[in-house]
Amino acid sequence: MYSLMRGNHTAETEFVLLGLTNDPVLRVILFIVILFIYLVTICGNLGTNLLIRISSQLHHPMYFFLSHLAIVDVGYSSSVTPNMLANFLVERNTISYPGCAIQLCSGVFFGSTECFLLAAMAYDRFTAICSPLLYSTKMSTQVCVQLLMMSYTGGFLNACSFTISFYSLHFCGPNQVNHFFCDFAPLVELSCSDISIPAVVPSFTAGSIIVVTVTVIAVSYVYILITILRMHSTEGRHKAFSTCTSHLTAVTLFYGTITFIYVMPKSSYSTDQNKVVSVFYIVVIPMLNPLIYSLRNNEIKGALKRACQKNTFLVKPVIS
Repeated sequence: MYSLMRGNHTAETEFVLLGLTNDPVLRVILFIVILFIYLVTICGNLGTNLLIRISSQLHHPMYFFLSHLAIVDVGYSSSVTPNMLANFLVERNTISYPGCAIQLCSGVFFGSTECFLLAAMAYDRFTAICSPLLYSTKMSTQVCVQLLMMSYTGGFLNACSFTISFYSLHFCGPNQVNHFFCDFAPLVELSCSDISIPAVVPSFTAGSIIVVTVTVIAVSYVYILITILRMHSTEGRHKAFSTCTSHLTAVTLFYGTITFIYVMPKSSYSTDQNKVVSVFYIVVIPMLNPLIYSLRNNEIKGALKRACQKNTFLVKPVIS
């Protein structure tokens, strides 16, 4: 049964995701490419998390947050990518009403948590560079755990606002979602009920999170820049700035894409452009984050080298 009676309306119990394209050849190509990206995402982020946990040299606040960022990236990508891959293999990809709610909730939760984690990492860099003598006090284990709990709590509350708003919508007309996942905006367009409150509340909570976290990041880096410019040593400037480049790159990529989707007027871009940008911040960025932090971070590269050497040493007697 595809619909149920709700009052005087026929309530939809499933949605059809139109996906990225209907071209059979392009669907095969995209399936292979996105599957490869997803596998790299899983291996890269889980590998980063494992490396941080087993390497005592990386037991610092910055890597504590990075390990959780890796977990969040896996969850963020996994909330959408498997279903998108399945969409390439079938002609008509349907998702149930509860399944759509779960996908929406999980995507919002991990995306919002990532915003808070990036802000916490910016505060960590601010403390390390601007108050190095007080760093161990200001970024104690207790403070790190509190910032982490705030990040997950913020993500959870934002996900709740989206989920409650989703369940307050009534769907009684077309059930074709013009996207490759259950994004909130195209779902609102399908609603046959009053959308004034259900559409405003999630926009307010998501917008507030973006404004607050961007403000924390921007203020942190303004103070970091001022501190770096006051340094007399060129080597000191380079060292201080190099500790921020990976995080700054990740922030630019993530916030640049979500700003395009959620801040710019929808009249300024097409639905197809929306889909492409969504692929970038849901599928590609979670793959890039471990690469950005590993390729541009000497401590992670050193820990990885030591871990490989240790494993090689342990394996040699078995082989011989």
